[in-house]
Amino acid sequence: MKFFRAALFFVFVFAASGVFAQSSAELKRRRDKLTDELEQLNREYQETASNKKVSLKQLNILKAQINLREEKITNINSEVRNLDNQISESNNTVRSLQSQLDQLKKEYAGMVLFAYRNQSAYNKLMFIFASKDFNQAYRRLKYLQQFGTYRERQAGYIQGTQKDLHVKIVELDKDKKEKNNLLQNQEKEKEELGKAKNTQVKVITDLSKHQGELKQQQRDVQKRLARNRQETLNAIRREVEEAKRKAEAEAREAARIAAAKAKAENREVAAPTKKPITKASTNSEILNSTPEAARLSNDFLGNKGRLPWPVATGQLVHGFGTYTDADGIRNDNTGYEIRTNTGAAVRAVFEGEVKTIMDISGTYLVVIKHGEYFTAYQNLRTVNVAKGQKVSTKQTIGTVALDPSTGDATTIFTLSKGTNFVDPRLWLAPN
Repeated sequence: MKFFRAALFFVFVFAASGVFAQSSAELKRRRDKLTDELEQLNREYQETASNKKVSLKQLNILKAQINLREEKITNINSEVRNLDNQISESNNTVRSLQSQLDQLKKEYAGMVLFAYRNQSAYNKLMFIFASKDFNQAYRRLKYLQQFGTYRERQAGYIQGTQKDLHVKIVELDKDKKEKNNLLQNQEKEKEELGKAKNTQVKVITDLSKHQGELKQQQRDVQKRLARNRQETLNAIRREVEEAKRKAEAEAREAARIAAAKAKAENREVAAPTKKPITKASTNSEILNSTPEAARLSNDFLGNKGRLPWPVATGQLVHGFGTYTDADGIRNDNTGYEIRTNTGAAVRAVFEGEVKTIMDISGTYLVVIKHGEYFTAYQNLRTVNVAKGQKVSTKQTIGTVALDPSTGDATTIFTLSKGTNFVDPRLWLAPN
């Protein structure tokens, strides 16, 4: 029974280790990806830094670097916590194995002493003949026969436990070394983060010397963002009105058919089973008025936190909400401003129907409907879809354009429930 309980303990420990290993592998994969992105950004920054004139592109690269370094530091913190848990589990396992080994050795020493005292055939016979009756003599004979086998098994337990103990000690040492390396890496990243923030201050100072030109660029950016935001809202409102007209038309037609049928059958018209669309109806009720739309809304909601990013690789420049630019201008961002590779494909984050394609100042805006939810993709150089087309998750809808103010390949992604914009951070999977 003792060995059964011990076996259950080690099954639990090794199962927990498997969970830790899986989580550690994912964290390491994320850290390696962040390292690669930081190296790419560093190469791009060196290219822009060779230009004597400080530009908004340099500032945006620095912002992206700072965001990535902060994320990498957070990732390393998670790895360290994970290793702390593994080290704690390993310490518990080592203590348990050592305790079990001591007990096994103690029991084995007792068996060796007994075997030594009863090693002669005479003593064995005396042990059997000293029995009170035949049944006891038989049991003692069987005991002596099984005693040798049991000793061998105990010796095997001792060897196996010693081996397991050695493995866990090696794993423990490895985890401690890995934790030490991570902490050193973390300190290095904090140092680089401090340097990047200092450089950012210097770039902002240099940019302020060209305040007039910078403000004009920012005003142009603001105008473009405001128009994109307004056109996105207009597209959603048109869709709400269109859905309302369709629902009202369907309700009128259903009422006409029901009235005609009731008249033909000489009975009263039955009350409608479905709630009619009225002026008091909410956008959700209007947009989910068909079974297909309601299903799509539920599927979209069910994937909250797991939606793919609109680009395969990219760095977040500005998140959802209000931020202040280098020249002190406040901007209200209704989505994610993402910096990516030149010519990168922009893709739909979920299945839906293309509702709007619009040319705004030389770049395209695409709006896709997902039941009562809408996603918008701004600053596209080319478009690969058509209005009314059904698209699937991760289907390419176009390619990203260069931002005229910075020269960066950036796209702005927004997500809304009806006409209310929501933070994409709550919906997109970790990049």
